Amino acid sequence: MSAPDGLLVVDKPSGWTSHDVVGRGRRLAGTRKVGHAGTLDPMATGVLLLGIGRATRLLGHLALTDKTYDATVRLGTTTVTDDAEGEVVETRDASGVTDEALASAMAALTGDLLQVPSSVSAIKVDGVRSYTRVRAGEAVELRARPVTVSRFELLARRGSDLDVRVECTTGTYVRALARDLGEALGVGAHLTALRRTRVGPFDLHQARTLDQLAEELAVVLLDDAVAAAFPRRRLDADEATALSYGRPLGVSGRPGVTGAFSPDGRCIALLEDRDGAARPSVVFAPAG
Repeated sequence: MSAPDGLLVVDKPSGWTSHDVVGRGRRLAGTRKVGHAGTLDPMATGVLLLGIGRATRLLGHLALTDKTYDATVRLGTTTVTDDAEGEVVETRDASGVTDEALASAMAALTGDLLQVPSSVSAIKVDGVRSYTRVRAGEAVELRARPVTVSRFELLARRGSDLDVRVECTTGTYVRALARDLGEALGVGAHLTALRRTRVGPFDLHQARTLDQLAEELAVVLLDDAVAAAFPRRRLDADEATALSYGRPLGVSGRPGVTGAFSPDGRCIALLEDRDGAARPSVVFAPAG
């Protein structure tokens, strides 16, 4: 029997790709209709959201929510990939970096930024993943993209290793943040560890390892997942019926996505205000 529609909040292990985790999730859930929201690099650990059944329609919206990471940045060494998995490009002495210089550089990398993604990212260049081109020996230069880093905090300094916490918008590369910090300090840097601790409202307190999920498949049911991730709009019976057929409603008056719930507590759809009406971007419930 397949699992109910909903989310699995997985604590991804190091060395697994996000696709690997989806494959395991399909076996655990008993269905091929499983996807993930927001890729994690193989070396990274932490929160990876898997959608099951109808909840796969949520994933594109959940991938757009803010995220939190704990990371370790090593000053003094640059690598091809901006992390510990790549070949070393250059090594410099970082012992002269003062706490004041570090605080100033981190402050300059907080807020609204134009960030050049790592060349070994999954961004497509003329239809081919950037990392595929780099691994084939091509030189790839990606365009800067607007991102917001709302928090870039130093948790501890251990010689050349910096333990940091980052809160950021989707599309922010923590590897690139480490690279840019090293460049600003004039000594280079790369990422040695990365753990995602939060995706939107879902964090490590709810996350389960794959072994734990094999023992007990803890599914956040679809209605609960929408209620946790988005503002709730309560519908009357006529509105619920209209919306289940994909018809627009009166404006919600809220920015972004709203979860629309029927009088009996079912999530009918996700709504967004567009062109003077609240229009469904995803419809979950059948008419009636």
